[in-house]
Amino acid sequence: MKSILVRYTFRLGDGSTEVFDLELDPETLEPVEPVGHDLPDWTRLGFQQCPNCPLNEDTHPRCPLAARLSDVVGRFDRLVSHDQLVVEVITRERAVAQRTTAQKGIASLMGLIIATSGCPNTAWFKPMARFHLPFSSEEETVFRAASTFLLSEYIRRVDGDAVDGSFAGLQEIYETMHIVNNAVAKRLRAATSSDAAVNALVLLDTNSMNLSQVIEQSVDSLRRYFNTD
Repeated sequence: MKSILVRYTFRLGDGSTEVFDLELDPETLEPVEPVGHDLPDWTRLGFQQCPNCPLNEDTHPRCPLAARLSDVVGRFDRLVSHDQLVVEVITRERAVAQRTTAQKGIASLMGLIIATSGCPNTAWFKPMARFHLPFSSEEETVFRAASTFLLSEYIRRVDGDAVDGSFAGLQEIYETMHIVNNAVAKRLRAATSSDAAVNALVLLDTNSMNLSQVIEQSVDSLRRYFNTD
């Protein structure tokens, strides 16, 4: 099977361009390219480690999520959150372009990297990363998250695991992500003097918390799309 390639191109206001190629293994949905060896100190596992992190420094001296974000943080250190830029995203299936702010563009890229970073707490999001939808609206995100969750529950039931048929598990997933996002934000504040990367993560976390708090209500609002009468 061919690897899955997602290319993000950022065209900045000063005329420069930053390109990020994320090549994913089609089986593991994790990056094919290994992380670099010359990583900054803030990527150490023990530095602002997530309180719910299941890893230990003996086997994982570096936080896999932080290590994958380090290149993004370093290359956007000169930007501020509301700088205007154009982001182009190319996948095997489509190309998307949008004029947006630095924090929104970086947030879209960060969400993809976080899901595929190898962090155990973010692994559930890998299928959503496989069918990445840049700059998705809140309604689109609810639909994708709910659909992914219900499909995962169906697969678990087929495999003989017990499922309860509610969205409680999805809420727990997003609450776990809130803990991760808070800890990673502390890392980023120590990593960069710019606010673009930090606010991009804050934006991701805000969207996650909103989804967690209103998931049942949001899913119910989609009911009209399934009315076949």
